Amino acid sequence: MTTSPASRFIRYKRSRFATRLPVDHRYTRSHYWLKRDDSGCWRIGLTTFATRMLGDLVECTFAVGPGDPVEIGQPIGSIEGFKAISDIYAVASGRFVGANEALDTDITLVESAPYGDGWLYVVDGTADPENLDVDEYVHVLDATVDRMLASRREGDKDA
Repeated sequence: MTTSPASRFIRYKRSRFATRLPVDHRYTRSHYWLKRDDSGCWRIGLTTFATRMLGDLVECTFAVGPGDPVEIGQPIGSIEGFKAISDIYAVASGRFVGANEALDTDITLVESAPYGDGWLYVVDGTADPENLDVDEYVHVLDATVDRMLASRREGDKDA
């Protein structure tokens, strides 16, 4: 792991997974990121790790609309990839401001620009108090990748 001061990212690599993590974002154990925008709302998206687990993305839909109340842990939509369909959860409590309309025409932004134009939704409220800074999230990634590698090794032994 190395920090690039010019771009304010941490480069992360473990096994065959590599990514760059913005240091000014907050993260969750469920592989979402959060960043407060200029209006004070939380912009929320999936980390690169989450998008890799879903595979090529097909569709993103929300069951809540602008102004609806949301609570941390509440399923608020779904995202479909070739590998899996996953619920989208609220990682902040408050008022749902809206979804990223750009994803309606280009869902690949979630993969190609996960920390930029590929964000999922915005909430005006309070972020999950258990959110992590980038260094804490790196530890979560380490543990997750190690579990996946151990599981794969166990599967190889059974074959």
